[in-house]
Amino acid sequence: MEKYSISNEHLKISILEKGAELCSIKNLTTGKEHLWQANPEIWNSHAPNLFPIIGILKDGFFLYKGEKYEMPKHGMLRNNKNIRLKEKTNDKLVFELIYSEETLKIYPFKFDFQIIFKLKGKTLEIGHKITNLDNKTMYFSVGGHPAFNAPVNENEEYEDYYLEFDQKMNLETYLLNENGLLSNKTEKVLENSAQIQLHKHLFDRDALIFKNISSKKVSLKSKISGTILSVEYPDFKNLGIWAKPGAPYICIEPWLGIADVEGTDQNLKNKEGILSLGAGKEFEAAYKIIIE
Repeated sequence: MEKYSISNEHLKISILEKGAELCSIKNLTTGKEHLWQANPEIWNSHAPNLFPIIGILKDGFFLYKGEKYEMPKHGMLRNNKNIRLKEKTNDKLVFELIYSEETLKIYPFKFDFQIIFKLKGKTLEIGHKITNLDNKTMYFSVGGHPAFNAPVNENEEYEDYYLEFDQKMNLETYLLNENGLLSNKTEKVLENSAQIQLHKHLFDRDALIFKNISSKKVSLKSKISGTILSVEYPDFKNLGIWAKPGAPYICIEPWLGIADVEGTDQNLKNKEGILSLGAGKEFEAAYKIIIE
C-alpha cells in the first residue's frame, strides 16, 4: 500500500494514498506514536476522511431530484483507491479525488476534492478544499475521524485520560437509535464543566455527538503525564467523540454535517447540517492536531 511521509525536527507524519488516510503521527522527541495503528481485531482504521456525507444514511441512500443514490457510511473517500498524490513538498502533502463516471453513479455532482496535510513545528494542519465543477448547486458534508492512542505511555491506563475543552459548557449528546440514525433524544454530558473522563463504558451507546459546539479546541490529557495533544477545529460546527468500547484509543471528529435523523425525507438538499456550494465555487475548512 503506497504511503507518503513528511517530517521536521519534531514530528513525522505518514499518509496512505488509499483514502488519503493519515496513518501515523510520530513524536520524534519521545519516539511515541500518537495515531491508532488500526488493529483489525478492534477497528481497522486510523483516520478516515468523511465526504460527501457524515455518518449513516437512512436505508443507505439519499434522494436527489427524485433519483436514488446509495452511499456507504461516511461517504466515498474511505479506502478509495482512486485518490492520488497531487503535490509533495518538505512540509506539505496534497491528495486529490476528481469526479468520475464511477462517482456520478453514487453522487450526482462534478467536484474536485483536495485534502492538504501541512506540518509546522508540532502542529499538523489538515485542510479540505472542495471545488464545485458542476453547473448546479452541490450539496455535501465534510469531516475528520482521527483516532489517537490512549494511553500513550506504558505506565498509564485508559482511565487515566480525559478530554478537556477550552471552556466550561453545558453539553448534551444526541443519541443514535438502533439503526445508527440521529434521534431527538439527548443526554447530559457536561454541566458547567470542561472535562470528559474516559472510561471503558463511555461509548456503550455509540458516539457522543455535539451539535453547534461553542468550544473550538479540545485536549487529550493524562492525570499522570499532562497534556498529550490538542485538536483545534474553528471551521467545524459539530464534534463527534468515539471509540469502540474498551479499546485503547479516542476519536476526536470535527464535522460539518451529521448522520441522518430518524424523520428524514431522505432528500439530500434537506439533510440536517448539509452544506451547499454554488456552481464553480470553492469551499475550504481546516482543523489542527497539536502534539505537546
